[in-house]
Parts: sequence; structure tokens; C-alpha cells
Amino acid sequence: MKHKAGGERPNETLTAIPGVRVGHWTDREAATGCTVVLFPEEGAVAGVDIRGGAPGARGAEPLRPGRLVPRIHALVFAGGSAFGLDAVGGAMRFLRERGVGLEIAGVRVPIVPGFNLFDLGVGRADRWPDADAGYRACQAATADPVEPGSVGAGTGATVGKVLGVEHATKGGLGSALCAQGCWLVGALAVVNAFGDVLDPATGRIVAGARRPDGRGFLNTGELLTRGPLPERFRAAPGAGENTTLGVVVTNAALTKEEALTVARAAQSGLARVIAPVHTLGDGDAVVAASCGEERAHPLVIGQMAAQALQDAVLRAVRQAEGLGGVPAARELLGT
Repeated sequence: MKHKAGGERPNETLTAIPGVRVGHWTDREAATGCTVVLFPEEGAVAGVDIRGGAPGARGAEPLRPGRLVPRIHALVFAGGSAFGLDAVGGAMRFLRERGVGLEIAGVRVPIVPGFNLFDLGVGRADRWPDADAGYRACQAATADPVEPGSVGAGTGATVGKVLGVEHATKGGLGSALCAQGCWLVGALAVVNAFGDVLDPATGRIVAGARRPDGRGFLNTGELLTRGPLPERFRAAPGAGENTTLGVVVTNAALTKEEALTVARAAQSGLARVIAPVHTLGDGDAVVAASCGEERAHPLVIGQMAAQALQDAVLRAVRQAEGLGGVPAARELLGT
């Protein structure tokens, strides 16, 4: 792990992985933003696992095994629903200007998958990240510890929406690190889930759907299975307004197939702390990326990824700030 100067605490976030940088663009007035993960210039071997019924992505196909493109050069998470995927173009322009990308017929083409979340119900519904926002997030990218909370793609994120956003709790962005000997796995999560976020150590809800009377949290899973069922779920479901996005990066060497295995294992980290998870209204996507040369067993890396992603989710909601009329967990719980 990298240590900061002056005896400060070590970097226990995604940027502890050598060569990885993270940058945010944040619009607090509109309650939206985007986050860019920049990999080393040669790129990273990566795979993706997508679950739930409402995914949103651009350029995700190269992440699948059997595709020709061997590596990705950056990753974009953006608010603004499908509109926010324009931020990918800005990240590509930033990398192209620096000669980074896959060489095809003498041309460098940056490979930059992007994934979006819906935050248009918080703040303003007429503003979202665009190509300039993606470019500026790249300019802001640094290897310093990742800033958590209501920043970047987590700016307008909310959780616990069984009764609608008016009874939700603020979500956000978090990052964590898991170390095992010489192996590192860093994780970054943007938490905009339909379900509640629970502390796996106690089973208690950390952030979720708030009771209409203001006395703590509902239990979304119990409400859906035992009732009384909210009126909005008596008819056909509407469009997805929820998504948890995650990326786990290791300093171990993985093949694309192994990266997919690690991404699938990391999804179990979401299942430990979000309930319900992977719903029809969520588009949960986890990318696993490798930035190393020494082999490690994907089973070990997968379990480390699940732990790191779990911790990143908890940090996201615990560090979030209330925004757009949606209170944060630390305001509600007094932490």
C-alpha cells in the first residue's frame, strides 16, 4: 500500500493499485456528476458482470471474453441516465490527445467503457455530464486517495426507493482496499440502489427507505414479501431508476476470462450489503480489471474483490452528504 508523506494513514482506496488514477466532475446544483478511472497507459485486462433488469452502458462489449480488444484504457461512471454516457467521449478525447489507445491501422483508439445511473429525480432533470465533463474528470484524475461521498457519479445517488425518492436516503461513492500478502484489490462503488444498505456485521440498515412517520427505516425486503405492498408495485413496473456500479482492480495478472470470474465474485459483495439487490429496476454492473504481471489464483482475488466492494458500498453511504432534499445516513443516525 502507498503511504502518504508525513506519517499519514496509507492509501486504502482504489488508487493504491499502482498506475491507477481517479478523477471526479461534480455538479452539486444539478446533483449529478461523473467519475473516471484511468488505467496505466498500456491499459488493463478487464471483464464485466451485469445483473438486474435495467442496465445502461456504452462500449461494454469489448469487456466480454472472446472479443478481439485485449485491454481497456479507462472507465467512466456517469449520472444523468443514458444522457450521461456522453462523458465517455470526453475521456476518449483526453486519452487520444496523449497518444493512449489501441493501435489500429496507425491510429490510436482509446477503449473506454461507460456505465450510467439514474439521478434525474434529485436536483435538476435538465443537466447531466457531457463530453466536457468527462474530459474535466480526466484532467482532475490523481493517484491520491479517492474522495468519497456525494462526489462525481455519486453526487445524485440515492438508496431505498421502495416508496419513491421522497422517502429515500442519500447514496454516494466509496472506495476501499483489500490486501493479502503482496496482492492488492481496490474497489470503487457508486451506490444508487433500489434496496437498503445493511451492515453485514449487525444486519442493521445503514441507509435505506425512510418510514413516512420519520421514525427510522423501513425494511424493503420485508415490505415486498409481507406487505402492505406500496401502490406503485400493484401494477406493471416502470422504468429503472436504480443502479449500483462497481469496479475492482488488482495488481495480480488475470486473463479476460479470469477477470469475468472475479467480477462475478465481486457481485457477492453487493449481495452482502444491499437488500434486495439485482432487481428488475436495477442495472448493477461490476467491472474487474488487472494491472499486474504476476499470476494469482482468481479464487483468492475474487474473494478479496467481494470484500473490497462490500466495504466501498458502506463507505459510500456513510460518507454521503444530504443533497436535493434527500438526507444522508449520518444525518439520520447522528454519526
